[in-house]
Amino acid sequence: MPEPRPAPAPPEVTDERLRQFAGYNMKRVYMKVRADMTATLAPAGLRVATFSALAVILENPDITQTRLAQALKVERSGVVVLVDELENADLIARHRVKGDRRSYALRATLKGRRAWDRAEALVHAHEARLFAPLRAEEREALRAALRRIDEGLD
Repeated sequence: MPEPRPAPAPPEVTDERLRQFAGYNMKRVYMKVRADMTATLAPAGLRVATFSALAVILENPDITQTRLAQALKVERSGVVVLVDELENADLIARHRVKGDRRSYALRATLKGRRAWDRAEALVHAHEARLFAPLRAEEREALRAALRRIDEGLD
């Protein structure tokens, strides 16, 4: 009895119809950037969300949790989790705001500033690696275009 022939390989799946849309291409790149960023920050003991929160706190000493939530565009309850995580790691400290018993002012600790310096260097290397196919002018144009789109949507 002759051996059965293997079934032909199915045709390759394509997504060219979707590739015409900038949003689809942005989503595909974002998913790759996010996955690599997650792996990049792990050795620094940070997640993408805690890295972002620490950056805003460093840039805005004594920011309140409410203002941090607004800056990060997350729910206030979500920022509480981030602040707790950063405080438990001794990367930030919470201080009472004079005249407002419900608010806390957030400030990076020395350990937090050192963690930021390490993480920032890792993220610069991550971006250099991921965006290596682009020339320096193209990377700057990409950042500027994304910023304009973001600001235009606010």
